[in-house]
Amino acid sequence: MNGPLLEVQDLSIAFRGKTVVRGVNFAVHPGEAVALVGESGSGKSVTALSCLRLLSPGGANPTGRITLDGVDVLKAPEATMMKLRGGVAGMVFQEPMTSLNPLHTIGRQVAEAVTLHRPMRGAALRERVLELLRRAGLPNAEHRLNAFPHQLSGGQRQRVMIAAALANDPKLLIADEPTTALDVTIQAQILDLLAELRQRLNMALLLITHDLAIVKKHAQSVVVMRQGEVMEQGPVEQVFNAPRHDYTKLLLATEPRGRPEPVAEGAPEIMRGEQVKVHFPVRRGLLRRVVAEVKAVDGVSVSVREGETVGLVGESGSGKTTLGLAMLQLEHSQGEIDFQGRKIQGLSRAELRPLRQKMQIVFQDPYGSLSPRMSIEEIVGEGLAVHQPDLSPAQRRQAVSEALLEVGLDPAMAERYPHEFSGGQRQRIAIARALVLKPRFVVLDEPTSALDVSVQAQVVELLRGLQAKHKLAYLFISHDLRVVRALAHRIIVLKDGKVVEEGPAEAIVSSPREPYTRALMAAAFDLRADSGATRT
Repeated sequence: MNGPLLEVQDLSIAFRGKTVVRGVNFAVHPGEAVALVGESGSGKSVTALSCLRLLSPGGANPTGRITLDGVDVLKAPEATMMKLRGGVAGMVFQEPMTSLNPLHTIGRQVAEAVTLHRPMRGAALRERVLELLRRAGLPNAEHRLNAFPHQLSGGQRQRVMIAAALANDPKLLIADEPTTALDVTIQAQILDLLAELRQRLNMALLLITHDLAIVKKHAQSVVVMRQGEVMEQGPVEQVFNAPRHDYTKLLLATEPRGRPEPVAEGAPEIMRGEQVKVHFPVRRGLLRRVVAEVKAVDGVSVSVREGETVGLVGESGSGKTTLGLAMLQLEHSQGEIDFQGRKIQGLSRAELRPLRQKMQIVFQDPYGSLSPRMSIEEIVGEGLAVHQPDLSPAQRRQAVSEALLEVGLDPAMAERYPHEFSGGQRQRIAIARALVLKPRFVVLDEPTSALDVSVQAQVVELLRGLQAKHKLAYLFISHDLRVVRALAHRIIVLKDGKVVEEGPAEAIVSSPREPYTRALMAAAFDLRADSGATRT
């Protein structure tokens, strides 16, 4: 076909009378990669879902015209749409764990995607499923057919989603944030895979992302959206080198920058772990005998001083989060762990309880860690009720208000609930919940991984400011090395539960010694070299 494979004309979408997308126009031609970019809430995903009419018919009201392979999507009967979905256009969703059925094996789920559009059974179907999984780069595909989604890593689950989306050789692949929350090395592998498939199959790609560095390397055209409207669009090179709209300029200039304040000379040690080990038994057989053990953390030593940030980096499964939980005595471990000079390894729950308010954690997913049934005042004040029960209700409300102000939130929001806030605001609430107890040591477990780059920059500035003000000690866990570089004084690189390399942050980023560290840095920074980010 000579014209566009997908054409969106004057698309507007309203939910219960509220317009969320307004007058969007763009086209995707065969073999072309077009990126929809913008911050959370800009309308990217809603626009992409509309292209396959996947929005809830009861809640959404799209108007305009969407043409996919010559079919008017908004007017086509459902039978026609069933043929288009998967047959002409496949879709890879942002979070494969919620998109894959936890009760079915991955082999069955990919097979279902095949048989929806073509009759196939037995050995032929099995061979087709294996072919798709291999095409998507899943290692040992023949041994993974009977695996369930929870038994795979994030990158492996994403490859299964790609295999299912490619089941019927679609002309168009819609990828909605396909690398969010993946390690930098896995990100690079997934993006390279999509590029290779696009070229080999002459497949069009509609890529939804908030990461402009990915767009720079993997797309030919870009559509910049904000608050449901297109701010700017055109060839990637033109938009990146000569952006016309102020919002595009802002996006291109925004990323975590700066460095933390130096650690004071003679700053006391707040937390220390010596030869920390966390081993999980592997049980098999009818009697569930221990046949092996997984060495999640295997003899790691780490210390954090007052006002210092130690960054823990490494791929999924390297032991980062397990080590952080062990330091807080939230995971059973071996070795020696000291907090402010006191040995806490092996203390009972009752003995640890007085220390808990001084050791806090901020989790990766604030939406998952904040109770949807509690108001913000109740969430932030819960720790005060446990550790400072003598406070009056008025004193507790005052402490909550001060904590919210400190993280940049209006105390008047305290009566609202988590679902009423953006991702960045929810992360600020999670930080306020930790800080209200005035801790000395905080484990930050991937606190910026699912946030837009502009919000990441805000959270990094917030964390740096709070550290300088309160002399906090941070153990910062992340796979985003740009954020680690902006926050950490020292970096520890983990692989398979062991320390591969450690040292000052600038030395690790600019002159890594070990091949594994060099691979991590290359995946994180070489991807962004063309977008203006450098290691200095």
